[in-house]
Formats: sequence, structure tokens, C-alpha cells
Amino acid sequence: MKALVFQGPGRTAWQDAPDPGIEDAADAVVRVEAVSICGTDLHIVKGDVPEVTPGRVLGHEAVGTVVETGGGVRTVRPGDRVLVSCISACGRCRFCREARYGQCRGGGGWVLGHTIDGTQAEYVRVPFADLSVHPLPDSVDSVAAVLLADIFPTAYEVGVRNGGVGPGDTVAVVGAGPIGLAAVVTSRLYSPERIIAVDLADARLEAARSLGAEATVRGDEEPRQFVADLTDGLGADVAMEAVGVPDTFETCTRMIRPGGRVANIGVHGRPATLHLEELWIKDVTITTGLVDTSSTPLLLRMLANGRLPTAELVTHRFELGQMEEAYDVFSRAAETGAMKVVLHASR
Repeated sequence: MKALVFQGPGRTAWQDAPDPGIEDAADAVVRVEAVSICGTDLHIVKGDVPEVTPGRVLGHEAVGTVVETGGGVRTVRPGDRVLVSCISACGRCRFCREARYGQCRGGGGWVLGHTIDGTQAEYVRVPFADLSVHPLPDSVDSVAAVLLADIFPTAYEVGVRNGGVGPGDTVAVVGAGPIGLAAVVTSRLYSPERIIAVDLADARLEAARSLGAEATVRGDEEPRQFVADLTDGLGADVAMEAVGVPDTFETCTRMIRPGGRVANIGVHGRPATLHLEELWIKDVTITTGLVDTSSTPLLLRMLANGRLPTAELVTHRFELGQMEEAYDVFSRAAETGAMKVVLHASR
């Protein structure tokens, strides 16, 4: 098969790779029909995730058709169209029993495109298939569904739920890329008073407005003061960091009100300064987290019923064989206007 293979920091190639097969009774092999590129993949290519070694097939988001299952798989069978979750769950360890699948200690967690070969390929082996793939109804489009593999559960669980968004809140989303936009969409489910999006790109701020943000501000135009002006000097109830760089994390901690919640969603490759000399007295809660994907069945039901506008985030579509071109477009989002890039198998 063909696959996108990591060859070391700054280097990838769409090349021949071994076809995956069943290695454990809980495995499924899926023929990939739609796959997307995540900001985390860009961090990997930069060298920010040293656990990913040369030779690894990248990617952790996909929709496809099951072609083979191990003898222990009970919930899907060959021919089933499925969503491949970015998180694999053994279902037996302490953390899986608490539905904290991202922290799985039984061989799961974030493994696809990280510690085992991933989804940016023609075929992918998915471990622990009973808990790690989700059957899709025929009414759900593959492009819309693939955004539920990672970014929507991540935004919802690590941003909205961890941040405790509630009715009447002022929510600031710092970073209006795909994760930030998904956070805007899913924050609206809890009826906040206002959602403020912060970004350096005007196109992304416009996208945030179209998806429900009541106010937007450029990151280089004093967003802290902007939030203060809208809240009578108090600050945001919830601030979500959706970029993964020190400056945006510090922006969140400086715009939060006393008693507020900072939810860090971004993947950080460098240390960020935590200003405890200012925060200790403010009763501020800071949360971090890797997505668990425990919310995926809920989000899938909402998508199937037309309640979740996922496909609106997709700005570019490619065929699988155009993987390197798609990476180039996605990595230059400020120039290309790319939000979410989806690739599909040629028919």
C-alpha cells in the first residue's frame, strides 16, 4: 500500500509501506476512505513529539470500511463503514473503566500515528476495535464524520467540558484554527452569553463569526483589554488555549476573571511561563488534557441529526495520493486559508 511515512524532523514521504494485518484478536483492518491532517501531525513533522520515530506512518483520524477483523471483535464486521477514533481503548485498565481512554495503560491511548502506524495510508490496523471504531449510518457523509475522529471530541472534552462552560458565561477561545472553531461550535451547546474568538488571521476570525462567535479580536490588538472592556473589567469566565505556544497560554491566564477556568487544549512543544505570582490569589483553575473520545457517540448522534456543523470547517479536499501537497497547504494556513484539510480515496 501507499502511506505517508515520517522520515525525521522536517521530512515525510508518500511511499510504499507494508500492508497491515491482524496482529491481535481485538484488531480490525480498515480500508481508508477519508482522512484528515491534524495540527498535531505538524508538530510531529517539526520534531516536537520525539516518541514518533522515523519509519512511522502518520495520522490518527479516518473514516473507512472494515476489511478484516480478529476473532475477538464483536461490534463490527467486514463491510461495515466506520469512524476510526484517534484514541484506542483496551477497555480493561483503571483509566478505561473511568472512561479516560486517552490515559489507557493497557496498550491503547493515542497510539495511531504515534507509537504504531496510523491512518494516513490506504489501510490501517486499529487495535481494540470494539471500543476504537464507531459504525456510521449511511446518512452521515464521510467528510463530515472524519472531523469527529479528533478535533470535535478534543474541543468538546478538553475545552468546553474541562472549562465548565455554562449558561451566561463569557468564553474566550484563543486560536481560531480547526480546534478553536470546533470549540466555538460546541460551546454554543451550553448557551454562554458571548463567545470571543482571538486569532491573528482575519479569515479565521470571519470563520469564527460564521460559526457563532459574537465577538472577535486579532491577537496583536490587545485581546486582554478587549475582553476586559466587554466584561466591565472582570475578564472571561472561561479561556481556552487552542494554539499550543507560550504566548497564547499566557494570554489566556491574563484575560481570565477571578474564579475563572483556563482550559489548555493546544499541544505545546516549548515551555510556557505560569505567572503564579499573579494567579495564586485569583482562585483560577487551569486544566490540561488529552482527548478521551468518550463523547464521540454523543457527537455522532448530533451529527446524524443535523445538529453539528462539522463539514463547514473543511476548506480543502484532496485525493490520498496528493498527501504531500495537502500537508504543504495545511502547513501554510496563513497563506492558503486552510482550516481543515480532508483527503479521500479515489473511486
